[in-house]
Amino acid sequence: MVQIPRLLKIIYVTAKYRLDNLIDDAPLPFYLRLAFWCLPWRWFVRNQRPRAERLRLALEELGPIFVKFGQLLSTRRDLLPDDVAQELQKLQDQVPPFASEEAIKIIEASLQQSVTEVFTSFSATPMASASVAQVHAAELPDGQQVVVKVIRPGIQKVIRQDIALLYLLARIIVLISREGRRLRPLEVVQDYENTIFDELDLQREAANASQLRRNFADSDKLYVPQVYWDFTSTQVMVMERIHGIPVANVEALLAQGTNMRKLAERGVEIFFTQVFRDSFFHADMHPGNIFVATEDPSNPCYIAIDCGICGSLTPEDQSYLARNLIAFFKQDYRMVAQLHIDSGWVPKNTRVNELEAAIRTVCEPVFQKPLKDISFGQVLLRLFQTARRFNMEVQPQLVLLQKTLLNIEGLGRQLYPELDLWSTAKPFLEQWMKKRIGPMGLLKSLHTKAPDLLEQAPLLSQTVVKAVEGYVSHQHHYQQQLEEARHKRQRRRIQQWVGCATLAVGLIGLWIPDWYNVILNASEAHLLLVALGVVLLVKQD
Repeated sequence: MVQIPRLLKIIYVTAKYRLDNLIDDAPLPFYLRLAFWCLPWRWFVRNQRPRAERLRLALEELGPIFVKFGQLLSTRRDLLPDDVAQELQKLQDQVPPFASEEAIKIIEASLQQSVTEVFTSFSATPMASASVAQVHAAELPDGQQVVVKVIRPGIQKVIRQDIALLYLLARIIVLISREGRRLRPLEVVQDYENTIFDELDLQREAANASQLRRNFADSDKLYVPQVYWDFTSTQVMVMERIHGIPVANVEALLAQGTNMRKLAERGVEIFFTQVFRDSFFHADMHPGNIFVATEDPSNPCYIAIDCGICGSLTPEDQSYLARNLIAFFKQDYRMVAQLHIDSGWVPKNTRVNELEAAIRTVCEPVFQKPLKDISFGQVLLRLFQTARRFNMEVQPQLVLLQKTLLNIEGLGRQLYPELDLWSTAKPFLEQWMKKRIGPMGLLKSLHTKAPDLLEQAPLLSQTVVKAVEGYVSHQHHYQQQLEEARHKRQRRRIQQWVGCATLAVGLIGLWIPDWYNVILNASEAHLLLVALGVVLLVKQD
């Protein structure tokens, strides 16, 4: 099993960097604390590096999945000590690069040309290096400055091992824990597997970038660099080189006079635009992938790169999510509870008033507060506790969205801590819902579906004709059945009357045999008539 060597590697790295020391001060139960004290390496392995550096180095050594986990943590300065958050920030674009010779070999094999034939200049020294790829500066023959992104060699093998280990852990959780089954770990791991392997295909990333660029083609809020498809393959991607300030460099943004409030509000607006207007959102929005243009600091524009992970929602999920958020912003907790039941996120037999009270208890304290005063970590923790109480299942299709929300919140906290997330998002969502379900929204929906309706019109007419013919045939058959039933009832009545008359005559003959024999001239005929009358009454059509 490939999981065993990988699990041993994780244990080895944990011991090498003494990661167990990171939770020495945590309030653990006595049995867990005793188990940690019994770990063999605690007595002979020493590592004098600072704790934050040890954590970063361990995540780097364990590979891309752990690096991405560190990237997510680096945006949550409210949950981490400053030294740890600062060190993990290096994982966004300062992961140790692989050899330039390997990069050139991959580029030439993918493009089937030498580097000197494709580019007039190519920098062998990487500009930046991340968890799954690194980028080099280059110049095309037409003078266009570009960057060349190259996938790390051998990375798929490491990721497959990690995914296999995650599947093993998920199956164990499903087997031993009812609470674990509610979280649907297998579906979550499968969704993450699809996401991470999609990120290893640079053609998919290029397609995502092109789509995102089209969606914001006329926007002054977000810019996405152009992709050069002639020089793009599954392992190599060439795109326009951009110049901007990394969004995490708050000092540089302040030094150039950036309107930080507007920058933070635009970040929220861009996110909701992607999710609700386009149903296509950049799902890896950690600070290493976001820059700010320098042309107009008073009207700041974001620049997004690394579109390897993008998400989308179905129209049903969009509608339910928007209505939930609007009801949440209006503090209509009963509507939130009812929507959760209607959408199937909680069991149908859930009592609305109980769920409403639980949601109100969690959410009410966070209203009317700036972002800096809200601990979303604590809010999420309490929401998970509430979800557990009401058997709410994790929705795998929303995992990427939840992760992106964490990134957005962490980014907003860094840029403008006084940002009021509610007042920024609420008008946007209300306007979106009005457009969606208002008269103009209905007309737009009809206009969008008109070609399909026209194309299906002949088939629809045939279907209608067949339905009418079927209805007429059914009615005719029904009338025939009614007529046959009426005739059968008439025959049954006649048979009943004849049977009764025959039986009556036979019984009278039994009582007056002489008269009966005289008329019929047969001494046993009365018995025959009685039997015939009984048969006619018992056996009817």
